Amino acid sequence: MSSANLTRSETAARAAAVDVHSYEVELDVRGAIDAHRTNFPTVTTIEFTASTDETWIDFLGDSVESVTVNGESVPVVYDGARITIGGLREINVVTVAATGRYSRSGEGLHRFVDPVDGETYLYTQYEPADARRVFPCFEQPDLKAPFTFVVTAPEHWQVLSNQVAERQRPAEGAQTVTFAPTLPISTYITAIVGGPYHRVDSTWSRGELTVPLGVLCRASLAEYFDADEILAITAQGMDYYAEHFDFPYPFTKYDQVFVPEYNLGAMENPGCVTFTEAYVFRGAATDAQRQGRANTIFHEMAHMWFGDLVTMKWWDDLWLKESFADYMGSLVSAEATEFRDAWVAFANRRKAWAYLQDQLPTTHPIVADIVDLEAAKLNFDGITYAKGASVLKQLVAYVGRDAFFTGIRRYFRAHAFGNTTLGDLLTELSSASGRDLGEWARQWLQTTGVTTLSLAPAGDEIIQSPPRPHRLAVGIYTFDDAGDLVRTDRRELDITESRTAVDLPDAPLILLNDDDLTYAKIRLDERSLDTVETSLDRLGEPLARGLVWSALWNATRDGELAVKRYLSMAQRFSPSETNLSLLASVLANAPAAIEHYLPVTERPAARAAWLDAVWAALFAAPPGGGAQLSFARAVAAAATTSDGRAAEIRGILDGSGAAPTGLALDPDLRWALWTALSATGYADETDLADELRLDDTATGRTAYLQALAARPRAEVKAHAWASILADRTLTNDHLDAVIGGFRAGARRDLTAPYDADYFAVLRDTWTDRSIEIARRIVVGLFPPAETLEPVDVWLAANADAPAALRRLVVEQRDHLARDLRVRKLNTP
Repeated sequence: MSSANLTRSETAARAAAVDVHSYEVELDVRGAIDAHRTNFPTVTTIEFTASTDETWIDFLGDSVESVTVNGESVPVVYDGARITIGGLREINVVTVAATGRYSRSGEGLHRFVDPVDGETYLYTQYEPADARRVFPCFEQPDLKAPFTFVVTAPEHWQVLSNQVAERQRPAEGAQTVTFAPTLPISTYITAIVGGPYHRVDSTWSRGELTVPLGVLCRASLAEYFDADEILAITAQGMDYYAEHFDFPYPFTKYDQVFVPEYNLGAMENPGCVTFTEAYVFRGAATDAQRQGRANTIFHEMAHMWFGDLVTMKWWDDLWLKESFADYMGSLVSAEATEFRDAWVAFANRRKAWAYLQDQLPTTHPIVADIVDLEAAKLNFDGITYAKGASVLKQLVAYVGRDAFFTGIRRYFRAHAFGNTTLGDLLTELSSASGRDLGEWARQWLQTTGVTTLSLAPAGDEIIQSPPRPHRLAVGIYTFDDAGDLVRTDRRELDITESRTAVDLPDAPLILLNDDDLTYAKIRLDERSLDTVETSLDRLGEPLARGLVWSALWNATRDGELAVKRYLSMAQRFSPSETNLSLLASVLANAPAAIEHYLPVTERPAARAAWLDAVWAALFAAPPGGGAQLSFARAVAAAATTSDGRAAEIRGILDGSGAAPTGLALDPDLRWALWTALSATGYADETDLADELRLDDTATGRTAYLQALAARPRAEVKAHAWASILADRTLTNDHLDAVIGGFRAGARRDLTAPYDADYFAVLRDTWTDRSIEIARRIVVGLFPPAETLEPVDVWLAANADAPAALRRLVVEQRDHLARDLRVRKLNTP
């Protein structure tokens, strides 16, 4: 194992021997504006106590120039990941001068040059362990300390960190900014941002506390930046947390920076939160997109308490921050903003992610067994986020809302600026609720798998497999005089056994887990299925409709509902679906069902029918609304595998044809349509180059790469394949674009020749590339074959491969096995 892959046992031993008092980190990024400069000088001074005479400091960079221990220069002992430090005393001051490397993968200190104005932008991204790519440190969450950052940067830049700037002085045409020391925080949530960012300022106040707020984006995106809405959402979140957490905002400021080529949705660096630029909408945005952004803002804000103020000891308890933040994101959206239907999106989309992950052979408990950093990197998944949040929602129903918030307030006060494990939280929640939560934790946090709930054919029992304790509701829906499906009764009950007797009235629709109180897949009984097949559009309650859509999709994925039956309902009811989050899910799931679960011979007709359905819905949708935009995007996706509307799409793009009235044909939508034409052979290099001239931006250039790689020609796929594996100049976003283009379209004959090569390069890719880049290649290029034999041969021959790599391959194998199994069930 590489020494870069830190293990839980060795970091625990280091934490037992070392106590960090402070860091001072000096970075000189003046050279970032020179595209030929690949690295930067970095100097770290660490004060710490030690009960050992030797330890190590983590650093992933170009070189280490010098090490000073307690005022004496010592030989550099550096293996490329660890700097060995000897001769330690009880109290130590160690200074390391080193050279770091600018990143193009979104890990460490990422550098981006804006093609619009040539300006350079920097930001850091560290989770779980990439601070060591920027400065030497003890890279583990339980060695918290105050950090003082001193950054020398171009004089026209804004420079930000977790704290406010304490001093700023000129430095030979540049500036040196010294930030105030932070409170004790972990290395992975420290942050540096630099560049000529566009900034909008505000403040938030509560009693005597006033917090400066800032929102920032690249200068070339300023015209699209809806800062007022972002700041309004931020204030709503601050108000909610102040009222419910009863613990003052723990840090001195709250900047939110929208950064380019970001690997995540956002990152909770205290006082300097970073977000993907996908949340800066270059054109029209649906309410579902705005709701998603608000949810992410609240999610990251919750981390100021869950994760930053109180931090898990090691990555086993990642859920202590991510599950809570995911839960709070939806809760605050629903209770403090206009997005009252936030739990609908959660039930239908976030939980779908959890259900998918929890059915894989690599599923894990919410409280996971994370032995090393590679395992930690892959644990930011649907279990830790969405299943954890689902279980917390059930816990609130179980112990009561008041007891839940009382418990977490006690938790904050007891462990402020410290590190915790599962037991610390359960102690406070058990005390507040008067319930012993040990058994609940065992059942829900320390087990795996998703329960399926169904109604016995006689309607007199609820069946669950496998059995778990649930607090759930059963909704009884009947038709009213207007022909609408309305809830006329609701039964709330606890179930623990595999079969639970119930006394339910006769009704057209019986909805298990009504109001989505528990974490479980549900099946519709035959009568209920017949009802929704004819009358789903008559079910007015969005959350109930979302649960039905979810039940239909899960049954399709499990091979219990025929794909054609699901597609029929998707085509019939998507035009009338008023909740845009639900609509987005249906518009994504239907083509996925075609490509994954239909036999190959039946796909062309199904693709054409789906394209015609969304095309008709596009022209029928209200002009200028979110549904129209959603269907326009669905048309672009459908037209990537079916050419039945190619001429009309080209007419919309060049103005020679009739476009839907009121459709905002923004650059992103135009690129999606051009990519569809490219993938089906109806657009060439000249067309794409002309479009790039209209949108020569960072986003435009990324879309251009994908559209080029989508062209259905053997030499194009050969070039894309070579670029993916060998071109180290591709950024993370550009790599995704080329992978997406390589896989685009319906021409499997053009990509099948690379199946054997894929398995041949897996181990070298994992060894030679960063884990983030390697993960994208391993997952993105996995061949959608008609047999499991090649992947089974690789797994058998590579039993000694790194566990994280095997996990990814095993997961992709399971997806393929499901595809093949469900296709067989849908074969006439």
